Amino acid sequence: MRQIIIRENDAGQRLDKFLAKALPALPKGLMCKFIRTKHIKRNGKRCAVSDRLEPGDVLSFFISDDFFDQNVPRQTPVFLHSPARLDVVYEDAQVLIVNKPAGLVVHADNRGTGDTLVNRMLHYLYKTGAYDPAAEQSFTPALCNRLDRNTGGLVIGARTAAALREVNELIRSRQLVKQYLCITAAPPPKKQDRVQAYHRKPQAGNLVEIRDTPGEGFASIDTEYRVLAQQKGLSLVLVTLHTGRTHQIRAHLAHLGAPLLGDNKYGNVQANRRYGVFTQQLWAWRLIFPALEGVLAPLSGRTISAPDVPFLFTYFPGVELPAETET
Repeated sequence: MRQIIIRENDAGQRLDKFLAKALPALPKGLMCKFIRTKHIKRNGKRCAVSDRLEPGDVLSFFISDDFFDQNVPRQTPVFLHSPARLDVVYEDAQVLIVNKPAGLVVHADNRGTGDTLVNRMLHYLYKTGAYDPAAEQSFTPALCNRLDRNTGGLVIGARTAAALREVNELIRSRQLVKQYLCITAAPPPKKQDRVQAYHRKPQAGNLVEIRDTPGEGFASIDTEYRVLAQQKGLSLVLVTLHTGRTHQIRAHLAHLGAPLLGDNKYGNVQANRRYGVFTQQLWAWRLIFPALEGVLAPLSGRTISAPDVPFLFTYFPGVELPAETET
C-alpha cells in the first residue's frame, strides 16, 4: 500500500487530473477502475474521479508499485536548456511579473522552439531555489497570460497553484485591467474612443476577421484607445482591452484604418517598408489590479508598468506617459 498526502500546490484540482500528473504510468481507464473498485481511496473512503482535492487529504493506493514509475531514471528538465535570464518587474512568494522581449515565444510552438518564456521562468525559479520539480507531486509554475512572439511586455507567472487559480479568475472575470502601447501607421478616427465590434478566428489560417455587425461565429470585442502623441504620420496610442480575443488590438485598429506599424498580418506594407519595420510595434505596458485578498493581497490596488518599451525611444523619445492614476 502506498500513500500520497496532498499539499497546497496539489489542492483544488480534480482527483483524476492530479493522478494523471502524479502517476503518469497509470492508464486513465485503469485509474477509473481502481477508483471505482476502491483500490484508490481518499482519506480511507471511497472516492470519485471528480473529487476536488484539499490540503492534507491522504490518498491510499492498493495497486502495483509498477504504476509509481519508480525505476524510470529522472531526466534533466527541459527548461534547463533555456537561459535563466528574465526582466523581472515584480515578484513575491506567489507570482512574478516579467517584461517579455519581442521575439521570444511564450510557450513551445509548432516550430519546435525550445527557448521559451515559460522555460526561462522555470529555470529562473529553479536557480533561485523557488522551484524544484523533484519535490512537486503535480504542480509546475505556469504563465497566466499570453503574448504573440513579436509582442513584448508584461506577462504574469504563477509560482503556486493557488496564485494560478486566482490570477486566471481575475483575467476571466475581466477584473484585471490590461493596457498596451502601440505605434499606428495612420491616425485612429478619433483622439479617444471606446469601440465595439465583432471578431471571428477561422479554423484555417491565423488571420482573424473583424466586422461592425453580428454574424455567425463572431464574438463581440470591446477596445478602448487614446492617442498620446503624433509625429510624421505615426501615432502613439494607449489601448485598454475590455475583452481579450486573438490579435484583438492588431486586427481591430487595422479595421478602424489605423494599422500597427510593422504588422505583417494586418498592417500597411508600404508604411512598414518606408520605416523598415516588419514586426508589430505593440507592448503590453501596464497591469492594474483591483482590491484583492488572500494569496494576491500584496498586489491589491497596485499598478505595475513595464519600465522599458523599446520603440518609444525610436519614435517618441521624451514622451510623457499617463500616470498610474490615469486609465
